Amino acid sequence: MKRTVIIQGSSRSKGDTSLIVNYLADKYQIDVIDLNTKTIGQYDYEYKNANDDFMETITEVIENYNTIIFATPVYWYAMSGIMKAFFDRISDVIRSHKDLGKQLRGKQMAMISTSNSDDLVKGFNMPFEASANYLGMNYLGDTHTWVENNHIPEIVKTKIDNFSSLLVP
Repeated sequence: MKRTVIIQGSSRSKGDTSLIVNYLADKYQIDVIDLNTKTIGQYDYEYKNANDDFMETITEVIENYNTIIFATPVYWYAMSGIMKAFFDRISDVIRSHKDLGKQLRGKQMAMISTSNSDDLVKGFNMPFEASANYLGMNYLGDTHTWVENNHIPEIVKTKIDNFSSLLVP
């Protein structure tokens, strides 16, 4: 089983979040799943989205990875919409695919947020930490990053490298 995957949840596959994700993925040989390349509908109580890319994606993650890093830009003081839809759809797994959903227990979760400055609002990490707790996952922590003029500042690279010690062996 592969150890770590980054789930990138940005509406731009080649934006600031991807700069951060690619830095971490390249340096530590971590796989990346870009949610922007998937068709994942909003949560629906009647499971009308059952044939989109969500179940295939979450099954791949659950069956192949022990550590899941969620990477999201900060949009209006919260995770991106595409990331929120992914989190909402985890309800599909724990309700209609219970055996698969139970396999999330004991896995590791972490979060990386990205914006244009060191300005993360207090409590941004709460949905990630609370979701890990609810799902029986071990929350490893989170870090906030930023990009300046399409480059990762050295201070941010240091933050990522320090943070990565929690994520990769």
